[in-house]
Amino acid sequence: MDQTQLFLRFGAAIAIGFMIGLQREFAKQKKKKELVAGERTFAILGLAGALAAMAADHLGSPLPFFGVILTLGIFTAVAYFIDAWRGHIGLTTEVAMLVTIMVGALCYWGYLTLAVALGIVTTALLSLKLETDRFVRALTREDIFAALQFAVISAIILPVLPNESFLPPPFDVLNPFKIWLMVVFISGISFLGYVAIKVIGPEQGIGLTGFLGGMVSSTAVTLSFSERSNRQPELAKPFALAIMTAWTVMFSRVLIEVGVLNRALLSVVWIPLAAAGFVGLLYVFFLYFSQRAAEKGDIQFSNPFDLGSAIKFGLLYALVLLISRAAQMYFGDTGILVSSLISGVADVDAITLSMAELSNTGGLDIAIASRAIVVAAMSNTIVKGGIALMGGSKALRRALLPGILLMSVVGIGVAFIL
Repeated sequence: MDQTQLFLRFGAAIAIGFMIGLQREFAKQKKKKELVAGERTFAILGLAGALAAMAADHLGSPLPFFGVILTLGIFTAVAYFIDAWRGHIGLTTEVAMLVTIMVGALCYWGYLTLAVALGIVTTALLSLKLETDRFVRALTREDIFAALQFAVISAIILPVLPNESFLPPPFDVLNPFKIWLMVVFISGISFLGYVAIKVIGPEQGIGLTGFLGGMVSSTAVTLSFSERSNRQPELAKPFALAIMTAWTVMFSRVLIEVGVLNRALLSVVWIPLAAAGFVGLLYVFFLYFSQRAAEKGDIQFSNPFDLGSAIKFGLLYALVLLISRAAQMYFGDTGILVSSLISGVADVDAITLSMAELSNTGGLDIAIASRAIVVAAMSNTIVKGGIALMGGSKALRRALLPGILLMSVVGIGVAFIL
């Protein structure tokens, strides 16, 4: 190993240690308490880990490395007991010290990318104490139970399902493993959005609530703020902002789903969906800068996952997949577009996944699949728009109608022009 490589690896070990120590020093100032180690000590610990790995490498024995780890581990344990004796119970800093030593060793061994990633993750975890504490306080028994159910469907049920179809066309699309995989996929996206709301808090503002709510359920955002607009008509524009933000996020969600499942389809469908989303985003900015009042977005989102909901979505996805396949076989392109229009009324995720699957393995033309997804997304948007227009206040209707028309016309127009 040349000198440049050595300096790079040792420098990385010191820098990562310094970064972690800087966070610990900042946390100490916030809490106004003494800390076992600051940025300099953590930087030296990273250097010690790299030196220990180098000594073991040159001597051809792991004993020097384990000796250094053991020695520093004893110092760390002593520091913990002193803190505990003073009444400061907690192992966070001490464990971070041990992680820094190991990351320093990784730097010497040449795993620089992994070492940097672990250093960043460690710093982020140390910095997110307030958010994680808020998340834990916001958890309910139902949330814990839902998380366990999600773990069961993804880690226990999914692996044992057969990954093949046993029926003739059009029933050949009913593959148990792939259907349940889509259930796990969609449930995971919604679950992550729900976790984000729990961490950040739904009270952080109407616009942010609309953004996070779009990851969980844009329909829930639409229903909630439409109903509230009748009681608080003076806040029609902030409510419209949240609703439009949720609808715009829905387009991003669809693109993520397609991108994960079918890259070739993404290369076609992203243009009309991005165009509709861009128009929606412009209208979001218009609403943001034209609103006169702001309010907290205190929607109470329920956990989007439970076993019953997962089974219902699996059945819905299988049904939409079967109908789309039958429409393709017996009615051609027109049948696909009509089935997408109808399916989009109920759920845009199911038809998106169906089109991604059929265009990937079912022989469906990518251009038709792209148009079908756009039609479903616009159908879903128009239905939610109808909910807002019929259930919301007059002021909310005035604020939302231009956005609904713009997104629908642009999305469908671009899809059928290309």
